[in-house]
Amino acid sequence: MDNSSPIVRHFTGTPWEPQVGYCRAVRAGNQIFISGTAPVDAAGNTVAPGDGYGQAKRCFQIIRETLQAMGADLSNIVRSRMYVTDISRWQEYGRAHQEAMGAYPPATAMVEVRALIDPDMLIEIEVDALLF
Repeated sequence: MDNSSPIVRHFTGTPWEPQVGYCRAVRAGNQIFISGTAPVDAAGNTVAPGDGYGQAKRCFQIIRETLQAMGADLSNIVRSRMYVTDISRWQEYGRAHQEAMGAYPPATAMVEVRALIDPDMLIEIEVDALLF
């Protein structure tokens, strides 16, 4: 995290960040924007293939760690967006979302998409947070 600029960028070291040209999160003033977060491990492998709940839980674990690195936590999230490859599995994704966000529910959307970057990925989550 580079604190010398009014815009602070947080990188996690995934191989996609430099390849695609993005960072995991950007903090501008009291706003934090977290990029689409896929269910991957440190090596970039998909976690819990075939398990929508497990993948969503992993996404929120990465989001939680990212928010902490930016001086926030899950309670600061005001909006979440879930991109899923099979909307009929909404209850799996919703269960993980409720467990992570139920105490401080944000505005949210769940949208079915044709595919994600890896065919084993069932969900990708992005969030916006505010610091007060």
